[in-house]
Amino acid sequence: MLGFKDFNCARVILSGIELIHMIEKGQMTGSGKTLLSAAQQFYSLVS
Repeated sequence: MLGFKDFNCARVILSGIELIHMIEKGQMTGSGKTLLSAAQQFYSLVS
């Protein structure tokens, strides 16, 4: 395994992993009144 190339790369990847965990646990709340699924929350952050 090559590992991370630099600290910034590691920071970005680990932040994304933690974000996915927060979405799975239901800790991310939207500002809208409709409830979004985990996939919809992720796609809304990506776009």
